[in-house]
Amino acid sequence: MKRIDPTSPAVARLRRTRRLMTLLFASTTAACLVVLAVVAIRIDAASRRSGLDHEVGSRAAGLSRAVWFDAGVLHLEPLREDELAQGAQVLAVLQAAPGKTPTVRNVVPGRSALPDADQLDEVWHSVLDEQGTVQVSASAAKGGRLRWAAAPVWDGDRIGAAVLVGTELARSEHDHDLLVRWLALGCTALVCCAAAVGHLLSGRAIRPALRGLGRQEQFLAEAAHELRTPLATLRLVVERNGSSDEALRLVDRLSRLVTGLLARARLESGAQRVELVPLRLDQLVETTVEELPDHQGVTVTAEPVVVRGDPDLLAQAVRNLVENAQRHGGPAGSPVEVGVTPGLVTVRDHGDGVPLADRERVFARGVTGTGPGTGAGLAIVRWVAGLHHGTARLTDAPGGGLLAELRLPEDPPRASSSSSHEGPGTVGA
Repeated sequence: MKRIDPTSPAVARLRRTRRLMTLLFASTTAACLVVLAVVAIRIDAASRRSGLDHEVGSRAAGLSRAVWFDAGVLHLEPLREDELAQGAQVLAVLQAAPGKTPTVRNVVPGRSALPDADQLDEVWHSVLDEQGTVQVSASAAKGGRLRWAAAPVWDGDRIGAAVLVGTELARSEHDHDLLVRWLALGCTALVCCAAAVGHLLSGRAIRPALRGLGRQEQFLAEAAHELRTPLATLRLVVERNGSSDEALRLVDRLSRLVTGLLARARLESGAQRVELVPLRLDQLVETTVEELPDHQGVTVTAEPVVVRGDPDLLAQAVRNLVENAQRHGGPAGSPVEVGVTPGLVTVRDHGDGVPLADRERVFARGVTGTGPGTGAGLAIVRWVAGLHHGTARLTDAPGGGLLAELRLPEDPPRASSSSSHEGPGTVGA
């Protein structure tokens, strides 16, 4: 099997498709993992916060039941022996008379472990407003973020004190941060694995396409050989027998047609790139018209114009336009006028024209002139125009008839000053 050129446009497109599939596979995996990681992080954070609140809240509520008021006197002696008090990181009792600022009693381990006075006052008022246990986050005076729970101690029908219990958030936050780091590391590793697997799977997926391209290129190469060989032999036979110039012209035209069709097949399959070179468009049009079998009724008016293009493809497009005008532009022998101006090739006939509604349809494959046919003359013209970043269209000609236009971008002025002695229609670099 013929090995396809690794630099061909078709292979380049397949490689871009493979990279895109790998990127899509990896990005989809990454998006799913990110969503799962965010959900896991949020659940872990909420779970840790809930667990911490339950711990300090239960400890504060239990200690608030261990102390009591007796005739307005708060008894704190049970706190010295209660296991809940001994296990608390920070413990204090807030006591206040009605309308007074609370005072702090029985502080463990020290006053610096508690929030400042303003924050303590806010905690006290929160207990009074809620009439129950409250949880807040506040910083200790010595630094460090803690989670606090304050549970009320009732003195008759009023709250006379509150047991304040605090626990540091650092340990819980450290465990949470560790989970986040492990999730980030794991997700990164999984995305890399997904990218590798996606690259491998996409490579296996495009392998049949590469084999198909190789087989197609092999077929085109064999077809070129099988078609050109008899044509070359036919030309030698025609020359040896002294046949007319018309027969030689027909053989040459058939050879160009075969070459053009094979080149078009390679370009459309992506096995070959179109190569645009500076060329004299006016000379190419004149030469193409002269090689037509019936060029006596075709007049060419041309200005010197330089464009970048493929000589064979542009010649085929011009040939199709002229032959289409000869075939469908009126009775046999009707005049056809070809014009070449900067960036424009026009072909005018004197027939009935094409209805406005059909002027785009005739450029479709399988359609010629105004009705369905077996060729694709105008479709090839538009295809060639697209390869050269140009356009092709049909308009009404002044005074009647149809005007076919092939617009091409001009080459920069520097190329137009080059000599043209190197071959018909080609500008030297």
